[in-house]
Amino acid sequence: MKTTGKSLAVTAACSVMMMAGCSVNNEGQDNMETLGLTQEWDKVFPESDKVEHSKAVFRNRYGITLAADVYIPAGASGKLPAIAVCGPFGAVKEQSSGLYAQTLAEMGFMTIAFDPSYTGESGGEPRYVASPDINTEDFCAAVDFLSTHERVDPEKIGILGICGWGGMALNAAAIDTRIKATVASTMYDMSRVNANGYFDSMDEDARYELRRQLNRQRTEDARTGTYRRAGGVADPLPEDAPQFVKDYHAYYKTPRGYHKRSLNSNEGWNMTSSLSFINMPILSYCSEIRSAVLLVHGEKAHSRYFSEDTFKRLKGDNKELMIIPGANHTDLYDTDKIPFAHIRDFFSTYLK
Repeated sequence: MKTTGKSLAVTAACSVMMMAGCSVNNEGQDNMETLGLTQEWDKVFPESDKVEHSKAVFRNRYGITLAADVYIPAGASGKLPAIAVCGPFGAVKEQSSGLYAQTLAEMGFMTIAFDPSYTGESGGEPRYVASPDINTEDFCAAVDFLSTHERVDPEKIGILGICGWGGMALNAAAIDTRIKATVASTMYDMSRVNANGYFDSMDEDARYELRRQLNRQRTEDARTGTYRRAGGVADPLPEDAPQFVKDYHAYYKTPRGYHKRSLNSNEGWNMTSSLSFINMPILSYCSEIRSAVLLVHGEKAHSRYFSEDTFKRLKGDNKELMIIPGANHTDLYDTDKIPFAHIRDFFSTYLK
């Protein structure tokens, strides 16, 4: 394994139904849910004239229909290496994941940026649920889609997860041997942070009290027939907000990154989503990932320890940790500190 300074066994029975889509899908075809896909460009980043953009839908093995944006290099021919992108946790494909996908398409890859189950333009009820299992499956379903797409070489598929979806991407790579290369950018281990709090500040007693509070909320949700939301990024910010919360606000609550479908920009996840993450560590088998992995994190990111500790568990000489000098957590959402050239070279090396 190497460090640079700047720089989920699946059987055939687990294959899922999916469909390459345009702007509309029909519920009668493969029993897909009908989704209301937005046709206008409503991303928080400009549209590139170097790529061809379209909409697509596909289905995961839980029967949830997922919505994606497809980006193909303009004028490209033949079968291409492909990358599925998702994240950050609580974001939608019109934000950071779409920027990553479009930029990598400009560099020669066919890419998709997708909304996870229960969020954005994707299907699933109730809304705004996060799940370590289902959200890992979302990545594997994206690989199903790409593996059977006429423009994709099925032997050259990678995935890229941002923030909380960085951890999901690693979990997917641990189970899905079709994935040849994985990038986790500014990664969160959502199981660890839910179970232990930030910087592992919670002990067993604090975790038990958190379970008590969340299970009381389950009873209240069952009584009312609704699901209480956890709230998105605080607005206005409290005076004593930590710097990383201010950084989140600067992205999700300003024109830089605000989007009407983004959970972080608005009312957040269902509160009880945390329960499954507390009980199900997503990185249990990350040490068994044999395919290539690149972890990218900012030097000044509050979340840096997630990547550094995970990197220590990875095995093989195809694993790399890249720390970006001076960058905080959200700098790797959309700024020029994202090492796109290095990410391109990594995927080019392992998707060949």
